[in-house]
Amino acid sequence: MRTNFDFAPYRRSTVGFDRLFDLLETGLRGEAADGYPPFDIVRDGGDSYRITLAVAGFAPQEIEIVAQQNQLSITGKRAEDADRGDYLHRGIATRTFERRFQLADFIEVGSATFENGLLSIALKRVVPEAMKPRRIEIGQSQPANDRLEGPQGQAAA
Repeated sequence: MRTNFDFAPYRRSTVGFDRLFDLLETGLRGEAADGYPPFDIVRDGGDSYRITLAVAGFAPQEIEIVAQQNQLSITGKRAEDADRGDYLHRGIATRTFERRFQLADFIEVGSATFENGLLSIALKRVVPEAMKPRRIEIGQSQPANDRLEGPQGQAAA
């Protein structure tokens, strides 16, 4: 099975879609192939979304959330467990991670909450007023003159 796709023919015939093709190529390469930490993306309403990451073993101060342009980056760096004893088995993954999400235009990152080992980040689509559809009223045109005037200001018959 072929796992790569060539977008070159589409790039040649389109203008302004470079970012879209870059996102598709990045997604096909599997940027976060290890799948850690696992996450859910939920649509809460028409223009509201929520990303929830399972970050068991991390404290809120060990997680950094950065939103810039059209990208959301979540990084977790765990503090050392030097004085917590010798582990016989360690099944809870607490390794350093960085998870990135590409955001569409006009998506704004809202608040973040941390509860029961789950980090939830609220997102909302906020379309500027200039980009929203607006209704155009149909007005009355000015009535045309009933008579056409000739070359010397006389009414034409």
